[in-house]
Amino acid sequence: MSLAIVRSRGLIGLEAPPVNVEVHLANGLPAFHIVGLPDAEVRESRERVRAALMHSGFEFPNRRITVNLAPADLPKGSGRFDLPIAIGILSAAAGLPAKRLEHLELMGELSLTGALRPIKGALVLALAIRRSQTAGLLILPAPSARDASPAAYPGTRAADNLRQVWESITSNTPLPLPEAVPIAASVWASGADAGDLAEVRGQASARRALEIAAAGRHSLLMVGPPGTGKSMLARRLPGLLPPMSDDEAIESAAVQSLTADGFRPDHWRKRPFRSPHHSVSGAALVGGGSTPRPGEVSLAHRGVLFLDELGEFRRDVLEHLREPLEVGRVSISRAARQCEFPAAFQLVAAMNPCPCGYLGHASRPCRCAPQDIARYRGRLSGPLLDRIDMHIDVPAVPEAEILHAPKGESSAIVRERVAQARERAMLRQARPNADLDGPELEAHCALDDAGRSLVGAAIQRLGLSARALPRLLRLARTIADLDAAPRLLTTHLAQAAGLRRSLC
Repeated sequence: MSLAIVRSRGLIGLEAPPVNVEVHLANGLPAFHIVGLPDAEVRESRERVRAALMHSGFEFPNRRITVNLAPADLPKGSGRFDLPIAIGILSAAAGLPAKRLEHLELMGELSLTGALRPIKGALVLALAIRRSQTAGLLILPAPSARDASPAAYPGTRAADNLRQVWESITSNTPLPLPEAVPIAASVWASGADAGDLAEVRGQASARRALEIAAAGRHSLLMVGPPGTGKSMLARRLPGLLPPMSDDEAIESAAVQSLTADGFRPDHWRKRPFRSPHHSVSGAALVGGGSTPRPGEVSLAHRGVLFLDELGEFRRDVLEHLREPLEVGRVSISRAARQCEFPAAFQLVAAMNPCPCGYLGHASRPCRCAPQDIARYRGRLSGPLLDRIDMHIDVPAVPEAEILHAPKGESSAIVRERVAQARERAMLRQARPNADLDGPELEAHCALDDAGRSLVGAAIQRLGLSARALPRLLRLARTIADLDAAPRLLTTHLAQAAGLRRSLC
C-alpha cells in the first residue's frame, strides 16, 4: 500500500478553502474511486486523469485507487482537481517522499493529452493563498497563472502540461513565472471607452445630476420620453468616475474571474459597466444557481449597473435590488452551501414616463389610459424608489437646441471636478458620500436652523421616508464638495431636494 497527499483548493463564492487530495493505492482488483462529496465534474476526472497519464508517457497503476478529497463535508466542483489527483497517483506509485509535496498547491484541469486547461477563479485562489501567508508554490495552468498575477503572490508558477509539472517536482526543474498583466498599459484614466460627455446636446440639469452621481457614488433614475439621451448619459458615467484603487481593482477582478469568460487582463482597473436586458431573471441579476454564482449586481462591483427601460423589468426581479442597494453585498443560501458576493455597485436606471413614452411631451400626445400608466409605474415599489438617491426628469430637447447648441463640457473637464470632490470626501471620511451613515452622517451633514426648516418643508412636500432623508443629506454633502464648501448651506439642500422627483 502507498499513500500521497497533494494540497489544493476548493472554491465557494469568493472563498477558497484548502483541500487535501489523498491518494491511496492498494492491492486488489483494479478500481478507481473518488470520495469526499465530489460533483459530476470531479467524478468524471477519473477518465480524464487516466487518459492524460497514458498519453503523457506514464504507466497507469493496475491497482485499487482511492482518492479522498478532504474535508469530506465541503462540496467539490469543477475540473481543478484533475492535476492534484494525477500528481497524487504518480507520487503514490513512485513512492515519492511526502516532503516533496508539502510546499506545493496544485490546481488545473487536464485534457486527454495531458495538456493543462485554464480554470475559473484563479485570482480568487491566489488571493486566498497570499492571505493565508503560505510560503509554498502555487502551480496553475499558464493562462490561469497569468489571470492570477494581479494577486501578486510571488509563489505562483505556470505550467503547460502534466509532464512538465511532474518533472519540476522530481528533478527540481523550476517552472516559469506567469506572464504579468500589463498593468501600466491598461490602467484606465482617460475614460475614452465610455464616450465623451460633450457629445450630449442640451440636458444641462441631467448632466449636472450625472456629475453629482459620479462625485458621491449616488444612484440615479432618469425619467423621460424616448430619444432624450438617457442611455447616452448613463453610458458616459464610467468616464467621469475616478480611477480604481488597487484594492478596488483586485475586488472587481476577483469577481470577474468566477464567470465563464473569466478575468480579462485588458480590463484591469476599468470600472465595470453592466447593462442587462429587461428580461433578466432574478438569479441572473443578483446571483444564484445550485452552485451559487455572481449575478449582474456583483459583476458591476465598484462600477456601474445600468438598467435601461426600468419599467419593463418584472417587479419581483426589481425587488431583488433592495438589499444590495442598502448593504452593498448579496448573501446566497442553499441547502448545501452558503456564500456571499460583494455588490457595491452604482445604480443608474432609465425609464419612460408611461408605456407609450410620451406623457407630458410638448408636441406628441400620450395614448395611455390612466390605469395603464398606474400599472406601468406600479412595477417600481416605494421601498425600491426610496433607495435610489436621485429621480430626475430628462425632457425632450427642442430642435433648435439639438441643431445649434454649442457642445457642453467634455468628460475630462467634469472628471477633474469629480476627482477633486471625491478627494475632499475621502480626506474627510475615507469613503464616498453615498456610504455615509450613523455618527459620520450627523457630523459631516450638520444642519443649522435654516437648513432644518428647509429639510422639514422638503419632507412634507416630497413625502420623504426615514430612509430617504439620509440620502437627501448625502446628496447635499456631495453638492457642497463640488462647490468646495466646508459645511452644508441651504442652497445645497435645495438642490438636493430638487433631485428627488416623485413618481407617485
